[in-house]
Amino acid sequence: MIRKAPISMIMTQDVITLNRNDQLEKAEKLFKQHNIRHIPVVQDNVIVGMLSYSDLLRLSFADVTDNNDSAADVMVYNMFTIDQVMKKKIVCVSPSNSIKEVAEILASKEFHALPVVNNNQLVGIITTTDLINYLLKQF
Repeated sequence: MIRKAPISMIMTQDVITLNRNDQLEKAEKLFKQHNIRHIPVVQDNVIVGMLSYSDLLRLSFADVTDNNDSAADVMVYNMFTIDQVMKKKIVCVSPSNSIKEVAEILASKEFHALPVVNNNQLVGIITTTDLINYLLKQF
């Protein structure tokens, strides 16, 4: 294991993003299509929030009905905006932060993903899954 290895070594660089004006239905499609759980919300490539799949599921009827009633979900999604549902108080890290530093942030907070920002621009995302995969490669 490389001591003080930067998070840029293991972060995802091709980040799927949303705009605060996008529809929640688009967010659901992106979560499912890319099999991801967190999407940064950006405006001109500047991070303004984070939307998690869990945030979306809180609005959805998918958990409480046996059938997949996507029409009901769309109706509920149309009642809210991404701006209303996303987390606005987020913690960002720099690509030069060490993997250890980022792991400590994730371990001490209730986050499962952190946007990686350089000069106020989104350059990546790091998730707990990225960290676990990195650790597994070390063994």
